[in-house]
Amino acid sequence: MAEARRLRGHKATATCCIASRDRPGLVATSGEDGCICWFDMRCKDVLFTMDLGANSISSLCFKPGRQGIPLFEANAWKSLESFNYNKEEINQIACNSKASFLASADDDGEVKIIDIRQKCLHKTLRSGHTSVSFLINWDLQQCAIPSLETLGSAITGGLDSKLVMWDFSKGRPYKIVDFGVADMDNSSSAGQCLNPSFVHAIAVPEADMLEKSGKICVVARGDGVVDVINIESEFAAAQSKSSLKAQKGSKSRSKSSASTAAETLNQNGRRLHLDYTLGGHTASVSCVAFSLFGERGKSIISGGNDKTVKIWDCSRHLDALQPSSSNDILRLNINLSKKVNWLCSTPTDSENLVVCDTTKVVKVYTIS
Repeated sequence: MAEARRLRGHKATATCCIASRDRPGLVATSGEDGCICWFDMRCKDVLFTMDLGANSISSLCFKPGRQGIPLFEANAWKSLESFNYNKEEINQIACNSKASFLASADDDGEVKIIDIRQKCLHKTLRSGHTSVSFLINWDLQQCAIPSLETLGSAITGGLDSKLVMWDFSKGRPYKIVDFGVADMDNSSSAGQCLNPSFVHAIAVPEADMLEKSGKICVVARGDGVVDVINIESEFAAAQSKSSLKAQKGSKSRSKSSASTAAETLNQNGRRLHLDYTLGGHTASVSCVAFSLFGERGKSIISGGNDKTVKIWDCSRHLDALQPSSSNDILRLNINLSKKVNWLCSTPTDSENLVVCDTTKVVKVYTIS
């Protein structure tokens, strides 16, 4: 692989990066220096730097339909809006596809839902996490889940090892996946026993990726495992469990049998574990993303504290959710000199993988 291109502009560690889909080659990065740096891959140097203060910037997101400047007007050099609803430090933000709501997850485990158009707090999602909530992904209905076609939805993860799928209309969890419990009950899990299975990042496919990726959710775990979860089976398990609870008049024997089946599906649903036995990470996985280059959504990209970035070709295994060997699922391994903080991909043929490590210099690789 060719040597990485280096993007310089930050004065401290780069924490996050995002790439525009509407304007290929446009990349924004944030850092602990309180700055947002804008890069055009066609240009040699940073386009401009937005200094937002002394506090570290932990997360960036584009406002859909306006992927030139994310919630900021560059020409005016000031924020268009400012919201101050979270009581604790914000870990990640995400805007829904209709650009109507902004979600912000904080250290208290709460997720604030902000109505961007009305400029007010719409709802607080709580009682899902008992510890730091890190991440949000919107619009699970894009994955064609029948029960969510008419509902708003979101999915979050946190340091309580839980993945929470929210019924946005009711403001409460619809399904909770506890990876801590699963690891103790599932002897087939190849996660590292010394590292807890915290959820560090999640990714769901965008609408135009579904043909390649299917209806899945990818989870970066603290024990080095990248989990690929079939969302439909998880929701089916939740629906079966709810249905069984409602059937109080059925015979105890049949009820017990059905309950056992539901619990089996609930605990062991259709999941693909990408761990070190398949050439995966040997330390905590810090981020995951779907590829925007080539065939959108065909590859899953993960980065970790083991100083590696791995590109997985899961398209042939998503139906069975069972790889035959590491040779046909791990497409590429990139060794770095530092731990990975964040990464993203761009919809271009070259310079299409952007990596923020624990330095102030952002690296860009070409994946062909």
